[in-house]
Amino acid sequence: MCTKRFMFFFAFATGLILLSKPVIAHHSTAEYDMSASTSIKGTVTKFEWSNPHAYIYMQAKDDKGASVEWTAELASLGMLARVNWKRDTVKPGDEITIYGNRAKDGRTVMRLDKIAFANGQELSAQVR
Repeated sequence: MCTKRFMFFFAFATGLILLSKPVIAHHSTAEYDMSASTSIKGTVTKFEWSNPHAYIYMQAKDDKGASVEWTAELASLGMLARVNWKRDTVKPGDEITIYGNRAKDGRTVMRLDKIAFANGQELSAQVR
């Protein structure tokens, strides 16, 4: 009797596993204006290589010449590694231009699409 019960539960569990669809983790981009791309030129103050997302912090000038701190949210470290990012890709003091989608609420935060270094080299932050 115990063997029949074990076989039933084993077959049931196997069926559930085979019939289930994989679940893919997804982070929403709802807070960003995905209809418009923005570019900001500035100086890196900090590069945070941490899970679940990496961040670039930089100082830039606004339209009136005042200094403004921007934060760029990147993908996960694993995804960034796939497109050649490393812990030391960006360093404080680097002059870069960031491209991405700005926060809808007007904060100086963006979802990063790519960066361009002062020497013209570009590096994507998106895995396609």
